[in-house]
This record gives sequence, structure tokens and C-alpha cells, in this order.
Amino acid sequence: MDLQLTGKRAIITGGSRGIGLAVATVLIAEGAEVALVARGREALREAAGKLAAAHGTRVLAVEADTTSQESVEAMVAQVSAAFGGVDILVNSAARPASSGARKDLADLGDDDVRVEVETKVLGYLRCARAVAPHMTAAGWGRIVNISGLNARQAGSIPGSIRNVAVAALTKNLADELGPHGINVTVVHPGLTVTERTPGMVAATAAARDISEQDALAGLSAGVSIGRMIDAAEVADVVAFLCSPRSVAINGDAVAAGGGTRGPIYY
Repeated sequence: MDLQLTGKRAIITGGSRGIGLAVATVLIAEGAEVALVARGREALREAAGKLAAAHGTRVLAVEADTTSQESVEAMVAQVSAAFGGVDILVNSAARPASSGARKDLADLGDDDVRVEVETKVLGYLRCARAVAPHMTAAGWGRIVNISGLNARQAGSIPGSIRNVAVAALTKNLADELGPHGINVTVVHPGLTVTERTPGMVAATAAARDISEQDALAGLSAGVSIGRMIDAAEVADVVAFLCSPRSVAINGDAVAAGGGTRGPIYY
């Protein structure tokens, strides 16, 4: 299937690693122009260089902090000037759900929640607000927000709050921007295999005094297909949602975690 992405201009925040980088890889392969956005200069330049070398195309690397409105506006202006516009935004700049120890209520501070909302919810909002005028002027656009399956399960108060909030943001943007040709969707990955996974497995094994093989099996036990999805497989879902062919999907959440055993969502 031709995703009709040739010539589309995309911004991917959190694009220097993990799911963001995997999405960039797919979009470039489908013919899109891509701007990788992240805070870490070295990782960003390394990722952009590897993608450019692999695909023989220009990859724009833009250093920006999505917790700053000024930084976001400058980033979007730079990308728009370089590409002549912006068609696609993939919001992926956030800490992984598995980073840091989970805290009980008594130990949970306001800042534990505030930092997640500032980065993932307000950061996504800032980026959407900055690109929307470009998409509206063109009469077409796609915004895909990477959230997570913590939106559908308890266990982490900050994780659940931020991911539910991203889903709520997505629906509101979809209803407002849909009449202008802009579809907005949210993707909920589960535990996803990225460059962080070996460390996470090792830490889980050490904490439970089990082998890494058993730790990996335990992490995969709740997935219907029997293993964790990797970043490239999530990226395939995101790429479709970025394409003109996804027009029938707007404002909705798409789970991309290989299936969660038990609950029924409808």
C-alpha cells in the first residue's frame, strides 16, 4: 500500500531515540521530509546523520525544549522555513513510563506529577498550537500523539494522569481542527523494545533475583501475542496515521502494544 507520504513534511519530537526515531525511519522510507527534534545535541546529530546516510536524503536536526513555548515556536519556524511548511507532527517527547521507581501515595509529591504534565501534556499542546496555523493554511495535516497504555490501567498515578490527559487533548484538538482537514490521533504503546530495554530487563532481574530470561518472560506475560512489541512495529502504526489514507480515524486512541490480556475495549 502506498501511504501517499512522498513530499510530506514532518516534525518528530523526541526524535533522537526510541519510538520517535523509529517513526522517523519509516516516514523517510515512505518519502517524507523529516525534522528530528530533541534536547540532546549529540544524540540528535548522531541520529540525523545515520538516517541521512542510510536513506540518502536530508534530515533536519533541530534542538528544542518542548517545555518552553519560545523554544517550540522557534523550532516550528525553523522547520517551516527549511521545508516550506509543516504537514505532520508526531509528538513523542516524554520520559518512558518505565523510567524511575513508582511511588506510593504517601511518597508522591506534586512535582512528580507536575513534571510529567509539563513535558508530555503541555509540551504536546505547545507543539500542536505552533503547527496548527501552517496545517490550517494548507487545508491538510496530521498530528499523532504518542501516549501509552498507562491511560488504561492503574499502577502509576503520574503515568495514568499524563496519558489520559493526552487522550483528552487529542479528542479536543480533533474536533476543533478536523473541519480544517487536520486529523489528530493518539497511539498507546505498551512496554516497547527500544535501546533502553536491556537495562530495564537487567534491573528487573536484579530486583527480583531472577534470570534476565525470566524477567523478559515476565514483562511479556501480559501481552496477547506473547512478546513485547518493538519500536519499529509501533512506528508502522504511526506512519499509517500520518498518511492521507488514515482520514477515517480522528480523535480516537489506537493501542499498539500487542494486545492486553483480559480487558475488553470497545
